[in-house]
Amino acid sequence: MSKTAIILGATGLTGSHLLQLLLDDERYARIIVFGRKTCGVGHSKLTEHIVNVLHLENQQELFQADEVFCCIGTTKAKTPNKDIYTKIDYGIPTAAAKLCKENGIETFMVISALGAKKKSKIFYNRVKGKMEEAVLSFNIKNTYILQPSLISGERDEKRIGESIMKFLMSMLKPLLRFGDLERYRPIHPKTIAKCMVWLGNNEYQPGRVESKIIQEITDDI
Repeated sequence: MSKTAIILGATGLTGSHLLQLLLDDERYARIIVFGRKTCGVGHSKLTEHIVNVLHLENQQELFQADEVFCCIGTTKAKTPNKDIYTKIDYGIPTAAAKLCKENGIETFMVISALGAKKKSKIFYNRVKGKMEEAVLSFNIKNTYILQPSLISGERDEKRIGESIMKFLMSMLKPLLRFGDLERYRPIHPKTIAKCMVWLGNNEYQPGRVESKIIQEITDDI
């Protein structure tokens, strides 16, 4: 098996782990990254395209692969303008899914969030929910929407609200191992990345993959 994979968001917390996993995986012969800046990794399997990802539709000719992994995402703190926020969290994944459909790419994965719902009163969850619906509307054969809970791990930028939530979650962690509460356990970005690679190489029902399932899949790897 010799596959080509595209990554969007390879410089992010989860995307950087995914990039390294795919570069180390012998099943992948070529990794293509589209981004606004270089990921700073040198590897014979890696091809980088420095582009305006807000206009991904302009890259149709270069957008050729067996699998596409979309790890794009921003935050209110980093992108306070709601229009720009929507262009990133909704626009980029939707444009990527459209390119997959047009170019005959049968596997598309995107990171969403636990609680995503198009009619949510929370702006973040509402944008993610609308993105999920748009992506699914393209009917790509193997579409996987990963819905992690709070993603742990160190970030370059400071997120006060997220830091507080992580602290609270650490206090509640013993309780998050029982019943339905288990789905809210914080999850490490490498766990999400490992799950994405697994989904690309195993038979699994396409659709939404909640945080608890992501954990269960990677526990067996």
